[in-house]
Amino acid sequence: MQNGDGYTIIIRNVVNVAVTLNESEMDPKFRVAIFGSARISEGDEQYNDVYAIARGLAAEGFDIVTGGGPGLMQAANAGSKSVTNGGKSIGLNIRLPREQQPNPYLDIKAEFERFSSRLDTFMAISDAVVVAPGGVGTMLELFYTWQLVQVQQICETPIILFGEIWTGLLQWLQMEVMPRKMFDPKDMHMMFHVFEPSQVVDLVVRIHKDRPDSEHVCTNYSRYRGDLPGLPELAPA
Repeated sequence: MQNGDGYTIIIRNVVNVAVTLNESEMDPKFRVAIFGSARISEGDEQYNDVYAIARGLAAEGFDIVTGGGPGLMQAANAGSKSVTNGGKSIGLNIRLPREQQPNPYLDIKAEFERFSSRLDTFMAISDAVVVAPGGVGTMLELFYTWQLVQVQQICETPIILFGEIWTGLLQWLQMEVMPRKMFDPKDMHMMFHVFEPSQVVDLVVRIHKDRPDSEHVCTNYSRYRGDLPGLPELAPA
């Protein structure tokens, strides 16, 4: 779990965490949130990629946290459950007018009426975030995470964008928004953009191993980028 003032601020806004998530089930393990579309079906290449990412992370003992629904959320939870003695598979399900049913690969499940409390719970219990291909909901999760990292409320939470789908968004941010000084170049440096499932796993493993060091993870982004081949520079530090 995260420590420090940022974690305290977030957890105060999540009044239902202790109620909806059984504290006896929530061991103090490293957890990775995986965000992605509910509309991608089993058998799709993107489904298989997310399954592989979650399986690789679970094999390292990490818990996997998703929205608990179908599509890429199911892929992540299924990948987690495919590992014997891996981490827990956690789903934070949202109740929608067109009911989103929880997928069948969950060890721990919580139900939410509002996106706001669900998002805060994601932030409170996750140590790293992987953003797989997705639509409006996935982009909401991405930008909410980015905002909290930017203001250092969850400074130790790396944001890993997975897949070609994010290339255009990152280019737009760099070419249209950043030149207007709407945010600093260093804010782009908080995110990683990768294209292979193995890159996601390797990056999360490396960051997790560095956690016990005295140097704050937020100051290490350039080092990870340099030590893992294939991670492009998004913007100057």
